[in-house]
Formats: sequence, C-alpha cells, structure tokens
Amino acid sequence: MRTTIQRVIEASVTIDGKIKSSIGKGLLVLAGFEEADAQEDLEWMSAKIVNLRIFQDENEQMNLSVKDVIGDILLVSQFTLHALTKKGNRPSFIRAAKPDVAIPLYEKFILQVEKDLEKKIGTGEFGADMKVTLINDGPVTINIDSRNRE
Repeated sequence: MRTTIQRVIEASVTIDGKIKSSIGKGLLVLAGFEEADAQEDLEWMSAKIVNLRIFQDENEQMNLSVKDVIGDILLVSQFTLHALTKKGNRPSFIRAAKPDVAIPLYEKFILQVEKDLEKKIGTGEFGADMKVTLINDGPVTINIDSRNRE
C-alpha cells in the first residue's frame, strides 16, 4: 500500500461537476493498493497517518498530528501511485490491485482511518473521474509505503 499525504488548508473532490467531499485544515491522502495488501497494512498505514506529526506547534515546529489539531482527512483512491516507469515512457500499473481487490481494501481503509481519527472523513469515489483541488500548506507532502516501513 502506498500513500501520498499532503498537509492542506483545504481540499475537495468533485465528480461530474458536483463536490462529493471537502475539508478544511487537515490531510489529503491519496491511497493506492496492491493485491498483497492485508488488514495489517491498513491498520499500520492508518495509525501512521493520523499520528504523523506534521502540523506546527506554538514554536513553529512540526510536532502535532492531524488528531492534535482536530483536523480533517480527505481520502482518495489512486492506483497510479503504483506506476512502474523503468521501461519506456508509458507507465505500467501491473502492481496496482484490480478493482475486485482494491475496492474492498479502500472501503476497509476508510473505516480504519475513521476509527483511528475518531470521526468521519471525506472520500472520493473509487474508479470515478475525480477532480481533486487543494491548497497545500507548507508545502508538506510525504510518501509512505507499507512495504518499506522506515
């Protein structure tokens, strides 16, 4: 499982010209799933995201989590995080989970993040043509891979 996490002032997902979800201060999380991902990956990633200390404290140090600042999370599925670009110029997405595996993982991940954050989160819609807008705060953007837990 791979995620790209962006600290935002605001973010939203629009589908067919209608806003599906929007948040204020918080995290925009793009999540891509692999066939081998399991509940353990979802739990580890969720805990990492909600406890990641990337918000500034009173001393302007990144010491606070999204939970600490009572921020929101907007979670969007994005299989392109698993793009392989080693050969040629057309990315291969062979490592990304197929929808029959990825959709249940995405739905379980939403529930896990809501449990760990202790409130509802905003989401995109799996497989939809989404327009994601954001104002990145910092900018702060972090990539995390559950296969490479550094």
